[in-house]
Amino acid sequence: MTKMSRRELLFATGTAAGAALLPSTASAAPKSTKFEFSLNMSTIMGQKLGFIKELEIASAAGYKHCEIWVPTLEAYLKSGGSLLEAKKRINDLGINIQNAIGFAQWIVDDEATRKQGVEQMKREMGMLAELGCFRTAAPPMGATKEAGLDLRRAAERYRTILDVGTSAGVTPQLEMWGHSKNLNRVADVLFVAAEAGQANAKLLLDVFHIYKGESSIDCLHLVGENSIDVFHVNDYVTTIKPTSITDGDRIYAGDGEAPIKEIIKRLKPSEKPVILSLELFNKELWAQDPLKVAKTGLEKMKSLI
Repeated sequence: MTKMSRRELLFATGTAAGAALLPSTASAAPKSTKFEFSLNMSTIMGQKLGFIKELEIASAAGYKHCEIWVPTLEAYLKSGGSLLEAKKRINDLGINIQNAIGFAQWIVDDEATRKQGVEQMKREMGMLAELGCFRTAAPPMGATKEAGLDLRRAAERYRTILDVGTSAGVTPQLEMWGHSKNLNRVADVLFVAAEAGQANAKLLLDVFHIYKGESSIDCLHLVGENSIDVFHVNDYVTTIKPTSITDGDRIYAGDGEAPIKEIIKRLKPSEKPVILSLELFNKELWAQDPLKVAKTGLEKMKSLI
């Protein structure tokens, strides 16, 4: 056996030791992208089922997650229902309410209206926390028809409801609306969320609104890994141009021409999965059996993703 020099011996042993410290091929492989599926109750709201029945349909269709609408919850409470009863039913069904859709005017320039909007958010967040829902949408309600909203002021106002959310334990997700004259592009909500300067800022984006507001999907890599918890999924046909398309033109994911797979690739879940939530407002589907609609929507999302 040839005698090794000191240098050769050190190199050999060092290489072996270093190799032992390297992760195996399996552990070094990039982690798989994690997504879970949700039903936004807009998809079956046209059937006018009521709050509890909507939850039951979502569960029966196979969803583990859903998004509720605050007006539907309030109608249930006004008709004699209670948050305690609703929470028990939610637990019995084994479904998680991941987000709520509300329409408080927290972002508007008019101070009196804005204060009312912040108080509305505070009240709604209190209800949602009792229900076990720890997120709510924060769209640019009231600032949609006229352009010119100062985005720095919008960031200050978003910071205000983020602070309210911290106290309530509910996170307001800054929602982009493609039909709005303000916050209609990914760049707008990215700026407002960043300028708010809070670690709990989140974005709520949507396949339809990305198209409606004419944002490029190539900007989505700038949306950070921890920026999105819930993402709205739907589809459309490009024969209807962004300037003309409406919420009612949304169709099942995979039935149109939206670059959904490319959009999804750009979402970067961290330790928590991103919730992909089916949000439609299609009158043809509202005329159909809600359980069939919910099941079909879930099957199409799963086959697509």
